[in-house]
Amino acid sequence: MVDISHCKDWKTIFPIEKGWSSDKKYFVESIAGEKLLLRISDISEYDKKKDEFEVLEKLVKKDMPIPKPIEFGICNNGNSVYSLLTWMDGEDAENTIPSFNEVEQYNLGIKAGQVLFKMHSFAAPEGLPSWEQRILNKVKVKYTQYQSCGIKVPHDEVILRFINDNLWCTKNVQRTFCHGDYHLGNMIVDKDRQINIIDFNRWGYDDPYEEFNRLMVFTRKISIPFAKGQIHGYFEGEQPTEVFFRRMALYTAINALFSIVWSIPFGEEEIKGDLERSRMNYEDYNGFTTIIPNWWGND
Repeated sequence: MVDISHCKDWKTIFPIEKGWSSDKKYFVESIAGEKLLLRISDISEYDKKKDEFEVLEKLVKKDMPIPKPIEFGICNNGNSVYSLLTWMDGEDAENTIPSFNEVEQYNLGIKAGQVLFKMHSFAAPEGLPSWEQRILNKVKVKYTQYQSCGIKVPHDEVILRFINDNLWCTKNVQRTFCHGDYHLGNMIVDKDRQINIIDFNRWGYDDPYEEFNRLMVFTRKISIPFAKGQIHGYFEGEQPTEVFFRRMALYTAINALFSIVWSIPFGEEEIKGDLERSRMNYEDYNGFTTIIPNWWGND
């Protein structure tokens, strides 16, 4: 790392093991006491990481509670690319949220929803393929992979029927900037009880409502009050439309059926967890006979 600017000013550096990203991540503290996050990727990721860094620069200008991008460049004798960001002090939201009372969880969820809505105000560039075609292709590819993966998800035929019956709702979707992995595992609660968002490595220009499939898989399992708050915050307290609920249910079903393909390389524990999340989603939607999850109640 000697070819990274200012590294001679660092007094502490240690690896961060958390997360699924292929990036190597490090906590850095400078001699002056500045705390930083260093992400290192293979040089083949250069264009993607450069785009990610530039996206963060745009988001920071809109006063988003995210890491501030400091420096981007090439290191390790041209074999790697690095991004240097400010460190977000605080506690992992997935660990600390359950310790709060339900009102506090809900209110933090509202803040997360407001931040997400603000992120989605960035329109996608012109000329992207239609979202409907992208989803159709995604389902086709994932179904082929699922058929050959060797593991069957309970009620797979029911879930697949629900997916096919609802693909029509992806017509004429306006794509926006999306975080790509927006859930409690990628949030930090700081000392002022504010929500901060990290890990943008799955960002893209997608259907903003697809962003909520992570809520249905991860956030909802940890805190239903937070999940409700996030939806309310996103819609400024108004009741979400049928369009929102239908598309969220569709994306949840796609994940419930096909994410098993992703989990297999990570071993038995991840497969077990994935099947449990699929079961949870199946029950949330009463066997996918409804488009509104039963935990939403009469909100």
